[in-house]
Amino acid sequence: MQRREIYAGLDLGATKTAVVVMEVDESGNPVVIGYGLCPSHGIKRGTVINIDSTIQSIEKAIEAAEIMGDVHISSVFAGIAGDHIRAIQSDGFIAVARSSKGDRRGVITQEDVKRVLEAAQTINLPMDREVLHVIPQQFRVDGEVNIQNPVGLMGVRLETDVHIITGAVANAQNIYRCVKKAGISVWDLVLESLASSYAVLTDSEKEMGVALIDLGSATTDIMVFKDKIIRHTSSLSMAGEMVTKELAHEIRLPFDQAEQLKIQYGHSFLPMLSGKEEIELPGIGSQRVRRVKREVVTEIIQNKMEEVFENVSAQLKGAGVYDELRSGAVLTGGMAQLPGVANLAEIVLGMPVKIGYPKGFGGTEDAVKSPVFATAVGLVLYGLKRGESLDPLRGDDSTIFTKIFGRMREWFDDFF
Repeated sequence: MQRREIYAGLDLGATKTAVVVMEVDESGNPVVIGYGLCPSHGIKRGTVINIDSTIQSIEKAIEAAEIMGDVHISSVFAGIAGDHIRAIQSDGFIAVARSSKGDRRGVITQEDVKRVLEAAQTINLPMDREVLHVIPQQFRVDGEVNIQNPVGLMGVRLETDVHIITGAVANAQNIYRCVKKAGISVWDLVLESLASSYAVLTDSEKEMGVALIDLGSATTDIMVFKDKIIRHTSSLSMAGEMVTKELAHEIRLPFDQAEQLKIQYGHSFLPMLSGKEEIELPGIGSQRVRRVKREVVTEIIQNKMEEVFENVSAQLKGAGVYDELRSGAVLTGGMAQLPGVANLAEIVLGMPVKIGYPKGFGGTEDAVKSPVFATAVGLVLYGLKRGESLDPLRGDDSTIFTKIFGRMREWFDDFF
């Protein structure tokens, strides 16, 4: 029997744990064969705060995906996110080995690319941080700029500019530990906004300039592409949870009831509401049932989401990338399901905005074609594009993602 080629993505969020498993069909195309989704109670702002709860969430989501797909999941591409993520710009250069004919120039090889990327990674990091991704933005050969793949060119000096994404060591360790204790191996830890970009962005959007805005529960993650290269990465400690807390405070509700109110009746753009609908709220304790106008709920949500998008706008302008976004912005994540959120974002950000739905796969599981599954789907697509090679030239045609996690995994295995 031919061995089935299975890939799985694990998204560990603050409110949900999502797993998507795909199989590569005979034509080499990814097909969704199963998924799992369950509440998450052990993670806050990308940080594991309860090991046991996180392990239980992973086990439940994995089991649901396995049952649906009739497969056994042994390893996953796991997401990492949170306000501990930091991005650094760096550069490096090397001398290219001379050719055997005595020419002072040499032919640039993949080994040269590896060496120059290693040179660019030679930066001083605090002991509590670890490199997650090294993403070249361009190569230069003897002063010639904007070279995407220098292999095979002749030159004396090879240079590169890179975008280095780092995360807190403890966060990476704890995610790794939880997955391992759930009986699953981790093939790679991937920045969640990077993974989501594989699922919801098109090549033309990345070329023209686009901001991917992942509206999660605890954080809003931002990633900007221009000329198919990542130009900016950042994270804000404000998202869906902040909206729920404001609802709970203003309407005097327990947090859980406020969350349900947001999910069931939430809207983020007052001009789109019609009529004078009232919402019945259950009484608390001995209190009687209350009623609240839906426009009041919408106004609270709209005000907080305006605050989120104002901060996103400030981030984009502060990073000097706002004027490069000819394709506008793409929203994904759980809060992207909120009615009216794209309309509000367009006004606040002053650019075209659309909702990003996962694509690039086959199968009949329509539930996976939701912003909630963007990261989990993207993790699988990331894994499919990277394959199992440590070759730094594997990946997108125009962007080279160096693989860092090999040595991290050895370190974590030794540690645990």
